[in-house]
Amino acid sequence: MSYVLNTPADQKAMLEAIGVGSIEELFSLVPDRVRLKRPLAIAPALSEIELQLHMAELVGSNRSADDDVCFLGGGSYDHFIPAVVDAVAGRSEFYTAYTPYQAEASQGSLQAFFEYQTLICQLTGMDVANASLYDGGSALAESVLMAHGIHDKRGKVLVADSVHPEYRLALQTYIANLPLSLQVLPTPDGYLNPDDLRKAIDDETLCVIVQHPNFFGCLEEVEAVSELCRARGSLFVVSFDPISLGILKRPGQYGADIAIAEGQCLGNPMVYGGPYLGIMACREEFVRKIPGRLVGQTTDRNGKRCWVLTLQTREQHIRREKATSNICTNQGLFALRAAVYLTALGPQGLRETANLCLQKAHYLAEQMRKIPGVGLQFDRPFFKEFTVKLPGRARETLDRLLQAGYHAGLPLGRWYPHMENCVSIAVTERRTRQEIDAFSAAWIQALAR
Repeated sequence: MSYVLNTPADQKAMLEAIGVGSIEELFSLVPDRVRLKRPLAIAPALSEIELQLHMAELVGSNRSADDDVCFLGGGSYDHFIPAVVDAVAGRSEFYTAYTPYQAEASQGSLQAFFEYQTLICQLTGMDVANASLYDGGSALAESVLMAHGIHDKRGKVLVADSVHPEYRLALQTYIANLPLSLQVLPTPDGYLNPDDLRKAIDDETLCVIVQHPNFFGCLEEVEAVSELCRARGSLFVVSFDPISLGILKRPGQYGADIAIAEGQCLGNPMVYGGPYLGIMACREEFVRKIPGRLVGQTTDRNGKRCWVLTLQTREQHIRREKATSNICTNQGLFALRAAVYLTALGPQGLRETANLCLQKAHYLAEQMRKIPGVGLQFDRPFFKEFTVKLPGRARETLDRLLQAGYHAGLPLGRWYPHMENCVSIAVTERRTRQEIDAFSAAWIQALAR
């Protein structure tokens, strides 16, 4: 296909076909007062050499995790990506594959999705996983729609304030026109206190949502939350950090009904915030309600192992009002990267990665405690992320640290106005002892200014 403008001959032919004599006549219905009377403010065309230089200049104005030392978190982390991930995912048959509607022509992609689903089930201890969703936020929102499909007589959704605030915003948008009420439970101590949940949960509660580790980095009392949900017949939805499962209990072990996650940390780069990977798994009894694609393994008429999309009561395969979900695709390439990453690391590698994150985060936290005026906001166990309280507003200090070459953390006042002086800091296995020590020293200098 040629990507060129319509020629004068093309324009004449189209105008004749619709019965008008000119382009001016075509747009005669547009009032004169709203017409633009000047040329568009577009810069003159550039030569190829000039365009490449211009684009290089624009790209150079960005400062990524490869340019500065990164301690950012909140769902996007600077984890190490083994070379094998790019080597496999970069193969043309995966990199350019289209959506696998025709199973006979898509066996490679379908097998990759099936392997991904299997790995997610092994990772989470859940029975079933889908072939991925858009990202962590949409996965959380879809989990509530799924819960509503399971218990449509209940309409109360309880979500901890320690759940990622942007995930909660996505949820509000998803359920705005549904007969569901959303109640945010306060977490002043950095986690959802089971006593507060006990007061809020009742027989009308559809589901309870917590994040573990949560947005502040703290660990939640997930077993106590699970028991309260079971006692009331409510569904328990947990948003987890996949890397944390190298050392923490799996959602299936503490009774989660639906487990969702942001999968960026599994072999996917930060790429300035997306696109990312939504992970979802659930108990087997809910398999017919899970949204998105589900790949199954079977045998063909010759007895050979093969793969198909199964239980297709979803997306464009069925009438919209009958679908379990209207989400109509999945993050196939990023799911493949996650599968390769998990396969390359294996259980022992994931455990070592998680332990490195844990130890390095706690080492930095201890260093931060020694800085005058700085302290931990919450006295709670944490994994790779923690929240510090500063003597003044966080934004100015973070700007100084950026000038010193550090993406130093997330200012929490953006989402929690009462925490304007708080910063969330994440430490992954990529950070070295030298980087952490230099980072601590940079904090001292930034706060002294």
